[in-house]
Amino acid sequence: MKKIILILACIAVFTSSCNSTKSSTTDENTTATKENNLSGLDGIWELNYISGTKIAFEGLYPDKKPFLSFNTKDGRVSGNSGCNSFTGSMSVSNSYLHLDDSMAMTKMFCPGNGESNFLDGLKKINGYSISDEGKTLNLLSGDVAIMRFEKK
Repeated sequence: MKKIILILACIAVFTSSCNSTKSSTTDENTTATKENNLSGLDGIWELNYISGTKIAFEGLYPDKKPFLSFNTKDGRVSGNSGCNSFTGSMSVSNSYLHLDDSMAMTKMFCPGNGESNFLDGLKKINGYSISDEGKTLNLLSGDVAIMRFEKK
């Protein structure tokens, strides 16, 4: 009788330890998958569309297109508004994206409305999606794409 109880106890311990190993592996895989999804955002993205303006895109940015550079590991974003450079922190997870309002920025004079349209758009961002096999980044306000970028 004692042997049977001992054997059953050993089986119970063995079974529960196998389950905890599986769940730990699953948690590690889920974390790795999330990191891989976020890493698709990493790199340099050049603006090719902005909504809400009556001026043609080429008229807003005649000399230089704005771009963003994401580093999800460090939670950092930098870029250029078509005139001034900036850098700051960001919060990102799954499809959520928020850029910090207090970014460091150069202060050169910028003619036209391109820079202000770009910076105003960045303040509205609360999400993102990546499509076309990782080549297109849409910055979203709710479900509406207000900016579109191409991977460089």
